[in-house]
Amino acid sequence: MHDDAVREDGQFDYPIDGVLDLHTFNPREVKELLKEYVAACRQRGIFEIRVIHGKGRGALRETVHSVLARLPEVASFRLAGEDGGGWGATIATLMRPG
Repeated sequence: MHDDAVREDGQFDYPIDGVLDLHTFNPREVKELLKEYVAACRQRGIFEIRVIHGKGRGALRETVHSVLARLPEVASFRLAGEDGGGWGATIATLMRPG
């Protein structure tokens, strides 16, 4: 992960804009990061996110899908269309609070 993405208190400092590019993070950090990112997006009123995990061998994609499947805040998820990264990205729809 880039050093500028971690604050002095050890927390992630990453823009919350609905697009999470995992290329800059250590794969061991992805599970917790994704949970935190989903929560942060919902707090900001962002209910559709794109998680860029890359195409590669699919291990990171499987991790992302596993985490999303277990989060009650996630209504659904699917691979992105060709205009959104194809099978190198996942689109998740988040539950609205209420």
